[in-house]
Amino acid sequence: MRERERVRERERDHLETLVRCAPFTWFWGVNQTAMVIKVFIASSSGSTAIKKQQQDIMGFLTVNKIDFEECDIVTSEDNRKWMRENVPEDFRPTTGVPLPPQIFNEEQYCGNYEAFFDAREEHAVYAFLGLTAPLGSKEAEALARQEQQ
Repeated sequence: MRERERVRERERDHLETLVRCAPFTWFWGVNQTAMVIKVFIASSSGSTAIKKQQQDIMGFLTVNKIDFEECDIVTSEDNRKWMRENVPEDFRPTTGVPLPPQIFNEEQYCGNYEAFFDAREEHAVYAFLGLTAPLGSKEAEALARQEQQ
């Protein structure tokens, strides 16, 4: 249980950094239309929890019209290897290997399901994904208020 708390704390810090930096993405000329959100999944996982987490993430992205690429680690050894090598050390379990779902924006690690869930609860999914929140969204309104302060 202690390990889980440590990982969640790192994920929370990571999300706070992303949210803090989000207003400046336009300044650096980030072309977000060319970025690809990659969701690493296991198409034949025996875990009901993993299946539900994968469906939750992909359903949210689909409903919100956020383009993403589904990268199956079961059918592609390259996907499995790439995912495992690119999850940062700080976000890996102390024993075993990182499990899906894992989310990346191109090569930039965004987080796992728990980090995604936290970002969604805080209306910060676009910042979590490294994207600009669409005008009129709760996230865009919150960022506008932050900039005014």
